[in-house]
Amino acid sequence: MPLKDNVALTPPMGWNSWDCYGASVREDELLANARYMADHMKQFGWEYIVCDIQWSEPGAVNSAYRPFVPLCMDEYGRLIPAENRFPSSRGGAGFKPVADQIHAMGLKFGIHIMRGIPRQAVHAGCPVLGTDVTVRDIAHPSSICSWNTDMYGIDSTKYGAQAYYDSIFALYASWGVDYVKVDDICVIAGAHDLYSGKGEIECIRRAIDRCGRPMVLSLSPGPALREQAEHLAANANLWRMTGDLWDDWAQLSEMFDRCRTWQGVGRPGAWPDCDMLPLGHIGIRSVEHGRSDRMSLLTHDEQITMMTLFSLFRSPLMMGGELRDNDDWTLALLTNPEVLDLLKNSDNAREAASGSGSVIWTADHLDPAGRKDGTLVALFNTWTTPQHLSWPLRLENATVRDLWAHESVPYNGETIDAIVPTHGAKLFLIRQCESI
Repeated sequence: MPLKDNVALTPPMGWNSWDCYGASVREDELLANARYMADHMKQFGWEYIVCDIQWSEPGAVNSAYRPFVPLCMDEYGRLIPAENRFPSSRGGAGFKPVADQIHAMGLKFGIHIMRGIPRQAVHAGCPVLGTDVTVRDIAHPSSICSWNTDMYGIDSTKYGAQAYYDSIFALYASWGVDYVKVDDICVIAGAHDLYSGKGEIECIRRAIDRCGRPMVLSLSPGPALREQAEHLAANANLWRMTGDLWDDWAQLSEMFDRCRTWQGVGRPGAWPDCDMLPLGHIGIRSVEHGRSDRMSLLTHDEQITMMTLFSLFRSPLMMGGELRDNDDWTLALLTNPEVLDLLKNSDNAREAASGSGSVIWTADHLDPAGRKDGTLVALFNTWTTPQHLSWPLRLENATVRDLWAHESVPYNGETIDAIVPTHGAKLFLIRQCESI
């Protein structure tokens, strides 16, 4: 198996700081969420703690980026943590003390980066470590992000481009980083639907393979191009197939179309990504879409729909809310072992039917040896009132289990059916009993 696919054999599960803290998360908040995960969620498969964007920006206060402000970086143009926000990074320690503490909890540590080189490094003419060129020689000044002013893109064809990416991933390896989310790299770019980051993605892939430490590579934002699926799968472990997802039913309902487009693509080491889970306490220091500090605006039934679809589709699961503020209901939603089991022990998820007000998905359930031992059926009600939904499935001597209710339900041998609440979902596992 290629080195890339030795990580993320199943979809990664973790927490990311963006939905609650935007660009302003601090060391104490990262570590407190890690402690909560270790105490309450690790046993269910949750393991990554990811520090999102602009950890090198000393003055970040929310999710709004301050344009053209100085960032913390070393003499080689590599960004380093802002010491006022991450005090353990003083003295050149970088994120290693934070990673060490997270590893001691039995968890893994991740960071966010933007593709390319800090503009301030280019303007200063910083050398590329291990070469006789500067970052000016490899910068692509017309390749810029439309929503953040921190970086210039890298011209991957230039001598020194690979060396720069090698240098930053060697630094991350020395810190103990396990997961890197690279942003502004797999979006549709421009009027001609160009695949904007192909050369840089390949540089990053090589840099990770050379750094000596396994790392999950996540690409954002979306929507990634379906026709680039093989290139994405060959280089990344997960990639966003959608834009930012927030606590809005209209956005969530669009995810059915996204999942249909990407069904059948996911495989060990390579997963289409539905984006973060905007659940629990979010927007604490956020100004996204005019909303601020709040509990998720999705109803409980809509949250069940999200977790059902994401788990059956086998999307990575990255919780966005402040974990310490989880109520009992949210924690139970995130730690249902029968639903989370789908991330490891299911395959062949497909949209079986869709119509006005309903969507039905099916999948195979697998035993520990990878053999099919049951059928999964998910009934989704996208309408504004409760509905009776059904799916024909003729099996003799079979049992049906409701995976959200943790109970067996009656089965007539011909159809799977249920009353599904507004914007809600039902998820069933059907197993045929062995004949005596």
